[in-house]
Amino acid sequence: MTVPWPRPERTPDSLRLALARVAPHRLAEMEAQKNEAFALAAEHDELGPIRQWLTIWAGEVEIERRPDLAARRRNAEHAVHTLGKGDPAWRAAMDELLAVVNEARETTAT
Repeated sequence: MTVPWPRPERTPDSLRLALARVAPHRLAEMEAQKNEAFALAAEHDELGPIRQWLTIWAGEVEIERRPDLAARRRNAEHAVHTLGKGDPAWRAAMDELLAVVNEARETTAT
Protein backbone atom coordinates (compact mmCIF):
# COMPACT_ATOMS: atom_id res chain seq x y z
CA MET A 1 0.00 0.00 0.00
CA THR A 2 1.39 3.37 -1.01
CA VAL A 3 0.35 6.28 1.15
CA PRO A 4 0.95 9.62 -0.57
CA TRP A 5 1.30 11.67 2.62
CA PRO A 6 2.96 10.91 5.97
CA ARG A 7 0.86 10.58 9.11
CA PRO A 8 0.70 13.97 10.82
CA GLU A 9 1.38 14.69 14.46
CA ARG A 10 -1.70 14.66 16.65
CA THR A 11 -1.98 18.42 17.03
CA PRO A 12 -4.67 20.76 15.69
CA ASP A 13 -2.28 22.55 13.31
CA SER A 14 -0.72 19.34 11.97
CA LEU A 15 -4.10 17.70 11.43
CA ARG A 16 -5.45 20.80 9.70
CA LEU A 17 -2.44 20.97 7.35
CA ALA A 18 -2.73 17.26 6.56
CA LEU A 19 -6.46 17.53 5.88
CA ALA A 20 -5.80 20.49 3.59
CA ARG A 21 -3.62 18.14 1.50
CA VAL A 22 -5.84 15.06 1.43
CA ALA A 23 -9.40 16.40 1.74
CA PRO A 24 -9.56 20.20 1.62
CA HIS A 25 -13.34 20.07 1.12
CA ARG A 26 -13.62 18.91 4.77
CA LEU A 27 -11.72 21.83 6.35
CA ALA A 28 -14.86 23.81 7.26
CA GLU A 29 -16.35 20.73 8.95
CA MET A 30 -13.13 20.19 10.91
CA GLU A 31 -12.93 23.83 11.97
CA ALA A 32 -16.55 23.91 13.13
CA GLN A 33 -16.07 20.78 15.23
CA LYS A 34 -12.82 22.15 16.65
CA ASN A 35 -14.58 25.34 17.72
CA GLU A 36 -17.33 23.29 19.40
CA ALA A 37 -14.76 21.12 21.20
CA PHE A 38 -12.78 24.09 22.47
CA ALA A 39 -15.95 25.85 23.63
CA LEU A 40 -17.09 22.74 25.52
CA ALA A 41 -13.64 22.34 27.05
CA ALA A 42 -13.68 25.94 28.26
CA GLU A 43 -17.27 25.70 29.52
CA HIS A 44 -16.61 22.56 31.56
CA ASP A 45 -12.98 23.33 32.40
CA GLU A 46 -11.76 19.97 31.09
CA LEU A 47 -9.73 18.70 28.15
CA GLY A 48 -11.97 15.74 27.24
CA PRO A 49 -13.70 17.45 24.30
CA ILE A 50 -10.36 18.50 22.81
CA ARG A 51 -8.92 15.00 23.19
CA GLN A 52 -12.03 13.56 21.54
CA TRP A 53 -11.75 16.05 18.67
CA LEU A 54 -8.10 15.06 18.17
CA THR A 55 -9.05 11.36 18.13
CA ILE A 56 -11.86 11.89 15.64
CA TRP A 57 -9.85 14.04 13.25
CA ALA A 58 -6.64 12.03 13.48
CA GLY A 59 -8.82 9.10 12.39
CA GLU A 60 -10.49 11.09 9.61
CA VAL A 61 -7.12 12.24 8.26
CA GLU A 62 -5.85 8.65 8.42
CA ILE A 63 -8.82 7.44 6.36
CA GLU A 64 -8.41 10.25 3.82
CA ARG A 65 -4.65 9.72 3.44
CA ARG A 66 -4.89 5.95 2.98
CA PRO A 67 -6.47 4.89 -0.31
CA ASP A 68 -7.35 1.44 1.08
CA LEU A 69 -9.35 2.85 4.00
CA ALA A 70 -10.93 5.58 1.88
CA ALA A 71 -12.11 3.00 -0.68
CA ARG A 72 -13.50 0.72 2.02
CA ARG A 73 -15.40 3.63 3.57
CA ARG A 74 -16.71 4.83 0.20
CA ASN A 75 -17.97 1.34 -0.69
CA ALA A 76 -19.59 0.84 2.71
CA GLU A 77 -21.23 4.27 2.63
CA HIS A 78 -22.60 3.55 -0.84
CA ALA A 79 -24.12 0.29 0.40
CA VAL A 80 -25.61 1.97 3.48
CA HIS A 81 -27.25 4.64 1.34
CA THR A 82 -28.57 2.29 -1.37
CA LEU A 83 -29.67 -0.79 0.57
CA GLY A 84 -32.68 -1.11 2.82
CA LYS A 85 -32.12 -1.48 6.56
CA GLY A 86 -33.78 -4.89 6.42
CA ASP A 87 -31.13 -6.18 4.00
CA PRO A 88 -28.39 -8.18 5.78
CA ALA A 89 -25.87 -6.46 3.49
CA TRP A 90 -26.88 -3.13 5.03
CA ARG A 91 -25.83 -4.37 8.50
CA ALA A 92 -22.58 -5.70 7.02
CA ALA A 93 -21.91 -2.28 5.46
CA MET A 94 -22.52 -0.57 8.82
CA ASP A 95 -20.12 -3.02 10.46
CA GLU A 96 -17.54 -2.23 7.77
CA LEU A 97 -17.91 1.52 8.37
CA LEU A 98 -17.26 0.96 12.07
CA ALA A 99 -14.28 -1.28 11.29
CA VAL A 100 -12.73 1.40 9.07
CA VAL A 101 -13.14 4.09 11.72
CA ASN A 102 -11.79 1.80 14.45
CA GLU A 103 -8.77 0.81 12.37
CA ALA A 104 -7.95 4.43 11.60
CA ARG A 105 -8.31 5.53 15.21
CA GLU A 106 -6.28 2.60 16.57
CA THR A 107 -3.53 3.34 14.05
CA THR A 108 -3.31 6.96 15.18
CA ALA A 109 -3.73 6.42 18.93
CA THR A 110 -0.97 7.87 21.02
